[in-house]
Amino acid sequence: MTARESGTEEVQTRVVLVTGPSGAGRSTAINVLEDLGYEAIDNLPLSLVPRLLEGPPRPAPLALGLDVRNRDFSASAVIELIDRLTRHPGFQPEVLYVDCDSTTLVRRYNETRRRHPMAEAGAPLDGIQAEKDLLGPIKARADVLVNTSDMTPHDLKAELARFFETTSANRLTVSVQSFSYKRGVPRGIDMMFDCRFLDNPHWRAELRARDGRDAAVQHFVQADPRFVEFFDKVRDLILFVLPAHLSEGKTHLAIGFGCTGGQHRSVTLTELMSTALAEQGWQVSKRHRELERREADAAHHTVSASTPQGTQI
Repeated sequence: MTARESGTEEVQTRVVLVTGPSGAGRSTAINVLEDLGYEAIDNLPLSLVPRLLEGPPRPAPLALGLDVRNRDFSASAVIELIDRLTRHPGFQPEVLYVDCDSTTLVRRYNETRRRHPMAEAGAPLDGIQAEKDLLGPIKARADVLVNTSDMTPHDLKAELARFFETTSANRLTVSVQSFSYKRGVPRGIDMMFDCRFLDNPHWRAELRARDGRDAAVQHFVQADPRFVEFFDKVRDLILFVLPAHLSEGKTHLAIGFGCTGGQHRSVTLTELMSTALAEQGWQVSKRHRELERREADAAHHTVSASTPQGTQI
């Protein structure tokens, strides 16, 4: 007999796992969540997390900061923890990934003259890239991705309050992301839609190098005679199920749009659907998995070319 059939409701504890590259603002995010009413614990060894979560439901939601400097930290261990919490009926886990571009991180380390924890010779770039590579699988599982490159601490606090405010009546946050089927389906997706039947801008030379954030690409995808009906039906379906998920106590819903390369059609759908859902009052975050990979690679090459070898912090 389920809790619903027996007339009882399973009390769930919201658990936000906070991680990201050093210098991006993870500690600031932990402090913000504490101000929002979370019981915040930073730098807790992963081996102690299960013991912390044992026992009766906690009176406040939890925010756990996960740092690569902990001796038992590994991406596989974090993913195993995410999966374990997801399967447990007493928890509602979410992953907050606080990110920052490599150029900004290098500047921050040079300004503060701090040594990057993974930079053996003192040059921050190698450590930054090594840490981002280590965290890549966790970033792929993130429910909320916040890039602090152009944010002040005040901006970060406002952004996190949108997603993690505990006193808000509408606590369900929606993440919409694009992806390439060639690179595999993202884990943790609740609703997934295949866009590969739509006309592909890749075959138009003037659009090939652009992506779905570009107005010309969006107009091309929208010109497909099947687009309007597809978009309207998917939007209406999502808007229909969101209140039901909210009433069930769910705090996050992940929606994915996939196409062949994750550059044109899925990005277009993600951009337009995010706007449509936000216009209906839902808290929405968006991300583009393949574009993030391309931009991260480009940023790494740019910083590598512009940063002298042996630069000290």
